Amino acid sequence: MTRGGRDKDKDEPERRCIVTGDVQPKAGLVRFVVGPEGQVVPDLAEKLPGRGIWVTADRAAIEKAAKKGLFSRAAKAPVTMPVGLADIVEAGLARRVVDHISLARKAGLAVAGFEKVKGWLADGKARVLFQASDGSERGKGKLWTPEGGRWFGCLTAAELGLAFGRDSVVHGALAAGGLSKRVVEEAAKLTGLRKNDGGTAAGKDAKSA
Repeated sequence: MTRGGRDKDKDEPERRCIVTGDVQPKAGLVRFVVGPEGQVVPDLAEKLPGRGIWVTADRAAIEKAAKKGLFSRAAKAPVTMPVGLADIVEAGLARRVVDHISLARKAGLAVAGFEKVKGWLADGKARVLFQASDGSERGKGKLWTPEGGRWFGCLTAAELGLAFGRDSVVHGALAAGGLSKRVVEEAAKLTGLRKNDGGTAAGKDAKSA
């Protein structure tokens, strides 16, 4: 199990990846649909109408699906794809993670800054530790993954800063709760696109907070 590791919940909805053929919890997959004009569209919120086409949340898998015509095969019809589909998915996931952390902050479920995060960890309040991918490794090494919790390093200091209304943030923590669960799932997918800390496919990283 990785620092962002997860255990499979038998009650989780599962879908089949069109690239690997594996059936896995949809928390580890990205949903795509074919729009009215025949273009493949990422459906990161999983709310768009149409038959879902599922791909493991992994950059190589998405690029392979686009390059090998697997979306057309799954849709059983010719489709077109935007340039840089994997980049579009990555940017969308990053935006969603930042937005979810921002909502958690406003709900009092997230803090930023070394001392505040350290306090939450010491008190057992932190469930998820976020650290900027471009932050000092020495500084990040002074904090620890919450017992039974999760660690992610898929956002930059500037991106974490957006979530907290600052120019940059290196350390952030989230308490347990519904918002934190959503952050964990989206961050696990983003890790699969960015492969920070040797990240693995998100289906193996998205345990609920």
